[in-house]
Amino acid sequence: MTNPKMPKSVLFVCNMNQIRSPMAEFLTQDLFGDKIYAQSAGIYAGDEDSFMQSVMQERGINATSHEPETLEELEDSFVDLVITLTRQAHEGTVDFFKGQPVEIEFWETENPSIAVGNREAVLTTYRRTREQLEKRIRERFAR
Repeated sequence: MTNPKMPKSVLFVCNMNQIRSPMAEFLTQDLFGDKIYAQSAGIYAGDEDSFMQSVMQERGINATSHEPETLEELEDSFVDLVITLTRQAHEGTVDFFKGQPVEIEFWETENPSIAVGNREAVLTTYRRTREQLEKRIRERFAR
């Protein structure tokens, strides 16, 4: 796989901006914040997610400042790259950015919010999603 051009700004979009997209935003900031401006949004409004915050804290990232927002609520929607994390988010994002010169990539990403079981079982699913996103981010933005 060739390494695509390194963007200066990236937007991660999911159905709701509460788990996967903020995870990706915070991981990108942590790993490449000196090179890439990262932000996240959802197609629909979401709520804060304490499991997301917990697994990010395990990684040494404080995600408690995250406030879910939709694409329409973004202060700055001029970005180099948009990465969608669900098929539904991809379709909505393509419509939202229609006519704008922006690259859009689709990364199918597991939805940890459907995890069942005790707290540890749910956290394990969230960790797997965090690891999947971190691997993709490292591969996509490494030089």
